[in-house]
Formats: sequence, structure tokens, C-alpha cells
Amino acid sequence: MNRFYRYIKKKMEATNRIKAVLAEKRLTSKWLSLRLGKSENTISRWCSNKVQPTLDNLYEVAEILDIEVRSLIAPTKQTTF
Repeated sequence: MNRFYRYIKKKMEATNRIKAVLAEKRLTSKWLSLRLGKSENTISRWCSNKVQPTLDNLYEVAEILDIEVRSLIAPTKQTTF
């Protein structure tokens, strides 16, 4: 697989901002795993974007973190004004 193809593939993958939001709120993935009743390994894979949570899980994370669910999803398009 050439470098350009890997770059494009990486850009097209869905990404979430769970790790960033946890850091902003000074919370840990362990704390989130306990609140969600999920394994630390699952939360770690979400935070590293190796695996994406379901929409139901994203809504649950947003509720626990008291934020809008859309703030957990990285934008796919830059908006210019």
C-alpha cells in the first residue's frame, strides 16, 4: 500500500473526540469505563479511534459528560465564513 493511499484512507476514517473531551474535563478513560459499565479496553479503543462507538454509545457518553453529542464527533469538513 503506497503512502498516499494510507493517507487518504486515514483521512476518510471516522474519528471521535472522546479522548480530547475527557482531557478537557480532566477525566480519565477509567472513570468513563466505570460510568458506562464498559471495559477499560473498549474505552481505550474508542479514545485511540481504533474502533468507533455506536451512536447509542456516543449519546450515552455525551450524556455522562454533559455535552452535545456532536461535540464528540470530529468535523469532516471545514466551514469557512
